[in-house]
Amino acid sequence: MDDDLATIQQVLGGDVNRFRELVERHQGIVFGLVANLIADRHERDDIAQETFWAAYLGLRSYDAQKAKFSTWLLTIARNRCINVLRRRQPTTLERLPAEADHTDPAESLLREESAARFDRFLDALPRDQRSVFVLSEIQGVSYQEIAQIEDVPVGTVKSRISRAKEKLRSLLSQTAEEIG
Repeated sequence: MDDDLATIQQVLGGDVNRFRELVERHQGIVFGLVANLIADRHERDDIAQETFWAAYLGLRSYDAQKAKFSTWLLTIARNRCINVLRRRQPTTLERLPAEADHTDPAESLLREESAARFDRFLDALPRDQRSVFVLSEIQGVSYQEIAQIEDVPVGTVKSRISRAKEKLRSLLSQTAEEIG
């Protein structure tokens, strides 16, 4: 966090090229959150870029007393994702793979089916549950930070995660019964 603050001060002091360090330091967690909320790869890339652009433009408004830089950045990313999801029309076309997979076809098919099933399960969660579940269980963000990102009490974060896990367990159980 001290590295972030020092870099932010340098950027605000005129060394705008140092912002690249912040991008490199935090791009993994931003891309991870966006990837788990937005299915389309190109849309994800756009949202991640918009997140960092918005952070750059609003860097003077960042308050280290209120939140860590990563929390502030994830809040921007989450809000951008929610805006896209609100505008989205349902798609009927299946997603095509980005490139050819050279692994064993049976193994590849199982992996793709599992990933697609998990994506469907995540999509079945209400937006507020999906967001906190992804932040906590996939990105490893603390409950306190999630509460700041979502602008809700920590207890609400805990209950949303609990409800999300319960719903996912139910979906897994239904799938297991259908298969077996």
